Amino acid sequence: MPKTPPTTPPTTPQVTLRDASPADAAACAALYAPYVSGTAVSFEDVPPSGTEMARRIEAYGASHAWLVADLDGALVGYAYAGPYRPRPAYRWTAESSVYLGLDAPRRTGAGRALYAALLERLAARGYRQVITGITLPNDASVGLHRALGFVEVGVERQVGWKLGAWHDLLRMQRSLVPGAPGGAPAEPC
Repeated sequence: MPKTPPTTPPTTPQVTLRDASPADAAACAALYAPYVSGTAVSFEDVPPSGTEMARRIEAYGASHAWLVADLDGALVGYAYAGPYRPRPAYRWTAESSVYLGLDAPRRTGAGRALYAALLERLAARGYRQVITGITLPNDASVGLHRALGFVEVGVERQVGWKLGAWHDLLRMQRSLVPGAPGGAPAEPC
């Protein structure tokens, strides 16, 4: 009986997370553009330029957080948070988003890792709640958010017109602090 040669175990792609910088703007813009131009996942109509993406990375990275995921040296996703609403009473609540490249390998853990790191960063900066909006249907995104402790808080019906149709937006929320909110918190940084 012939011997079977030993096999080398397949290498697991290595996901590395880091803070985004303006140098990542072009890659983030390229990753995001197909969501803007070909899906209702984003309600933007025109993909932002690299310059605009650099502005967003600097603004949200300074006030909240913007992280990127590299997989074997290529940027495959990003997650960020920004202000939920402009009025002062909302300043302890952030609104989050996560995007993985449409051509990025799936089931690598990049999305979950990005989001978990984003939530940790927001909590460390003093934010207490995080809210996200998910265009329906999007079972993968809803599943990821549920797995990370988000709960559904409502559906905004037919609020987005894109690609010739009205779209619903599911709102999900997660507390960043255990237990009851308590008294007045410190200002988020």
